[in-house]
Amino acid sequence: MGRVVVIDHPLAQAILTTLRDKNTKQIEFRKGLVRLGRLMGYEIVKSMDIETVEVETPLGVKAKGVRIKDLDHVVIIQVLRAAMPLVEGLVKIFANARMGVVSARRVEESHKPGSLNFDIEVTYVKVPRIFGDDVLIIADPMLATGSTIVTVLRHVLKYGNPKRTIVVSVIATRYGIERVFKEYPFAEIYTVSIDPELNERGYIIPGLGDAGDRAFGG
Repeated sequence: MGRVVVIDHPLAQAILTTLRDKNTKQIEFRKGLVRLGRLMGYEIVKSMDIETVEVETPLGVKAKGVRIKDLDHVVIIQVLRAAMPLVEGLVKIFANARMGVVSARRVEESHKPGSLNFDIEVTYVKVPRIFGDDVLIIADPMLATGSTIVTVLRHVLKYGNPKRTIVVSVIATRYGIERVFKEYPFAEIYTVSIDPELNERGYIIPGLGDAGDRAFGG
């Protein structure tokens, strides 16, 4: 099965607490997602390939250091629109990343209450070519039932087979994680919290509401 990393850093958890608060306003909510994106980027970097290098200092002395080889081979795909602030934070860490977008939404109109299967409407896909030495990062703040991420991965992986496939979410559920791993057992999931429940509409409980609406207005 795939790998799950829960980011339990106190700062990440404090930001998540602010995001959960119903009294948090739009701008503060959006800035919180940006900050979490940056922190999650740091966590991903910790697992990347590095190599030892030697440089010469201004004093003419040799010094050993490291280079993060994967930083030049990152592809970030954002699921519109909710992932935009999260990706803004990720790009602060992965400045050279090649970028793509997928516009995907749940088709709420056809959903039967109590069912955890959703039809996903994909209206736009723009993804760069993906190479075998790339680290692919799919960003979507909520991994609830897994319907959206599974559909997005199906579209994105048509563009190539990366070295690693990482899903970045703020909140996930066990159900959603297991569904992603069932379809893509090689995937890795980075999240700040695994929440315990999904309600009959497929929303995460306790969750933080609709991330897109709270970041950009309903």
